[in-house]
Amino acid sequence: MDWTVATYVTYLLVAVPLTVWVAHTLSSNGQVFLEEVFTGNERLAQAVNRLLVVGFYLLNLGFVSLYLRTGGEVVDLRGLLEELSVKIGVVTLVLGVLHFLNVWAFSSMRRRHAMDSFRSAPVAPQGFVPATPYPAP
Repeated sequence: MDWTVATYVTYLLVAVPLTVWVAHTLSSNGQVFLEEVFTGNERLAQAVNRLLVVGFYLLNLGFVSLYLRTGGEVVDLRGLLEELSVKIGVVTLVLGVLHFLNVWAFSSMRRRHAMDSFRSAPVAPQGFVPATPYPAP
């Protein structure tokens, strides 16, 4: 096995588990936000959570696959480490951006749900109150 293939294998052995770990963390902690947003509908919260995780996997694993190829031949251990540092660094940055977008999506859903709860009247209408005319000046 040459150094380029070793770089590919090492990259995949780091990037794929890293993606799985971040997805699992987002899924387990995001479930709490979604259960609050979809109050009383736990099945919907779980379904949305699973769909978000699938989308996260598709985006990240697609990026990891596309970014697998190196720019040139890796000839020694130093080249392997340098290539891996760039690749894993970029994958980590992409995971961080997607994590931020996921958290932002959860927060906006939660905020929207909280604002919707303020729109309803706190007390049911008690009846019609006729308008009182203003006195003429």
